Amino acid sequence: MSVCEEISHPQTSAARSRGLRGSALLFLACLFLLTGCSDEWGWYVVDPSTKSGAVNLKFLLQGYWYTLALSLTAIAISVVVGLLVALPGLSSSPWLRGISRVYVELVRAVPILVMILWVYYGLPQMAGISLSVFWAGVIALALSDSAFEAEIFRAGIQSIDKGQYEASHSIALSYTDTMRYVILPQAIRRILPALGNQFIYMLKMSSLVSVIGMQELTRKANELVVTEYRPLEIYTVLVLEYLVLILVVSALVRWLERRLA
Repeated sequence: MSVCEEISHPQTSAARSRGLRGSALLFLACLFLLTGCSDEWGWYVVDPSTKSGAVNLKFLLQGYWYTLALSLTAIAISVVVGLLVALPGLSSSPWLRGISRVYVELVRAVPILVMILWVYYGLPQMAGISLSVFWAGVIALALSDSAFEAEIFRAGIQSIDKGQYEASHSIALSYTDTMRYVILPQAIRRILPALGNQFIYMLKMSSLVSVIGMQELTRKANELVVTEYRPLEIYTVLVLEYLVLILVVSALVRWLERRLA
């Protein structure tokens, strides 16, 4: 942003300054934690100024890739499945609405951890297939989230004025074209905050996939705790890792909201 833009947009400049101050305070707080001088604390295990601490931090940060890959893949699948489940729920046919409702209620009733365990241990035996840890986590998270996505899409589509449908029919648009070009673009703008919240929720729930051996952030922290015997320090770093990740994603979602406004 240029100097003229900074002057003409004082609120944006002030917001940016507050954000920089907040980031600086967060950094100082993290630095204080990592360099604590109490004899009962063992921050040396994650101290980047030492060789062993740098190695441990690098080991912990390697989980970022798996967490992001798992969450992005799962949210992409759940959005598509959720839309496919939501559309029959808007149909005039009671059978289609019933199928959609049964799917949503059944999937929402199953805890995510139970879904992960069932997909990883039960689905391969039932379907006669082989699943890696990554794809078992993706399927479980996507299935669990798809029910919530279906309700988000249903509410968003129903919020569009009926006059939009009537206008589309008056120019001979088919149902598919009406949804594609008229209804869904408007609905997505309205439900974007809810979709962003679901993605953040997915990032946090991806930690549960550590129970089946997925090498994401939480699994990395658990493995390091076993070798270093410093749960307070290591899990504190884990909290900071998720905090930074969620704050970045939240900022990106807000930026996208402004772009689509």
